[in-house]
Order: sequence, then structure tokens, then C-alpha cells
Amino acid sequence: MNRRRFLQLTGAATAAPMLCSTVRAQAYPTRSIRLVVGFPPGGGTDAVARLIAQSLSPRLGQQIIVENRPGAGTNLATEAVVRAAPDGYTLLFVGSPQAINATLYDKLGYSLMRDIAPVAGVARGTYVMVVNPSLPAKTVPEFISYAKANPGKVNMASAGIGTPPHVAGELFKMMTGIDMLHVPYRGDTPALTDLLGGRVHLYFGSLGGAIEHIKAGKLHALAVTAARRSEALPDVPVLGDFVPGYEASGFWGIGAPMTTPADIIEKLSKDIDASLADPDLSARLAQLGATVFPLSPVAFGQFLTAETDKWGKAVKSAAIKPE
Repeated sequence: MNRRRFLQLTGAATAAPMLCSTVRAQAYPTRSIRLVVGFPPGGGTDAVARLIAQSLSPRLGQQIIVENRPGAGTNLATEAVVRAAPDGYTLLFVGSPQAINATLYDKLGYSLMRDIAPVAGVARGTYVMVVNPSLPAKTVPEFISYAKANPGKVNMASAGIGTPPHVAGELFKMMTGIDMLHVPYRGDTPALTDLLGGRVHLYFGSLGGAIEHIKAGKLHALAVTAARRSEALPDVPVLGDFVPGYEASGFWGIGAPMTTPADIIEKLSKDIDASLADPDLSARLAQLGATVFPLSPVAFGQFLTAETDKWGKAVKSAAIKPE
């Protein structure tokens, strides 16, 4: 074999993987994609996931089907994606629960940072401190006074042990020194249902899940948990105004099985960013109390690491243990 022929063959061999990668990215997707959500339909996380799926589907040319797999604080959903084929057709809607679970559970069947590849950041959201209107407390200071006067008699709902609403509530208890009874539910919707029915008194819920009940006057919002007021509820104060240093915000993003080809992840990331740039999507997210949060795969991975550390400290401080 002469030198020229050798170089031609070597060059072809080097270019072949790059060509295959390009062709694969151009062809993907050729069928519908599953976006697995770890909560039941109807809650704030489900609402944000469906908005993203609706916006992203036309860009990819294939339907994105939201698949709800509630249970074990999103562990069932996460494990399902970890076990799925790494081909880009099964994605995970990642959020604060997965970051919390990394510390909450001593033995998980997966590692978030090892088994889930970050694809893109999607949105950030706030929680809202809501009470049943029958409760004789219309402001945060009034609620704190009422709870201190009735130790252990105020029931605090959550979407489950170790979920963001639970951790947000435990942080509030720790910083105010009040004693409340924690009542865990299987998701945002059943917690709100019992709060509406007066069977529990307080809930740190997702703004997306609670906002319509607030606007209808069925629930009373005492404060939002983010560092600034929400555009969706501009008249509701920030909890940190009454409890200095308090802040608890959620996030949403998309992940995939770790060995998903990089070119597919890059394509998904670019199309997600393009969707988030749509003013209509931003406006619809704002109605749910969320803001767009575009992050590249690398940046989203770094953010996940930081969130896992932050929530981990909160879990350890409150000594939260799963059932």
C-alpha cells in the first residue's frame, strides 16, 4: 500500500465516526419521545413539563409524550429513565426532588450525577406559603404567632417526605422555632385537595399548582419563598421579608440516560433553548409562577451539583428521613 492510499484510508476511518454522528443527529428523532415526570398529573411540575413538551414537539418534528410516574419522591421516575435505552427517546424531567434525594436516601438504585446526563435547564419556580382561608392568620407574622400559641396543633401538608414542599416547610420551622405536625401526601394535587377541604392548615406548594385556587379565593397566600416577588402574584410578599435569610426556589430541567450520544444531547439542548426563547412560552410559564432558565448541558450539570449540595445541607440539618 502506497503512502497516499494509506493516508486516504486513515482519513476516511477518522471521519467515519464524525459522519455517523452527524447523520444520527440529523435523523433523530424518528418517533415519539417520552418525558418521564415523577409526579401525578395536575400539579405544578406536571404543568411545566406539559408546556415544555408542547413547545418542543414541533421543533423536533415528533410528539413528546408526558408520562407520569409518581412515587418514592420521584425515585421511580428517575430509576425508569436510568434503566431506559440511551437513545434519546426517554427523557427525565429533573428538579429539586432528585437533588434532595441524593442525600435523603442512604441507598438509592442510582446516582443522579453518575447515571443521568444533563441536557438543559428549563425553568425556575417559587413555592408559595398557602393556608386555608378559615385559619385565623392572614399574614406571616400572624401565622407565626398563631402557631407558637398552638404548638403541634397546626398541620403542615407536603407532597411527600423529603419533597421540596416538605424541606421548605422544615426550613421555615427551623428558622422560626415553631412546632407543626407534618402530614405527607403523594404529590401536589392531593395535598392541595385536603388543604382546600380544611383537613390541613398550611402548605408550601408550587405556585403553578396553587395559583388558580389563590386567584379564586379558595386559598390564601401568605408569602412566596423566592428572593423576590412573583410576577404572577405581585401583591404577595416575600417570606424572607418576615424571616430574614429564608429562601427556597425550585428548578426544572431535562436529563437523559448517561450514555445517550452527545450529538443527540446537543440537538435536544439547542431545540430546548430555542423553545425557551419563545415569548409565548415565557408568558405561559410566568402564569405558573416560573421563569425560563436556559442552561447548556455543562452548565446544567454544574447547577445540579450545586443544588444537590444545598438541599443536602437542609436535609441533614432537619434530620429528615424517608419512610
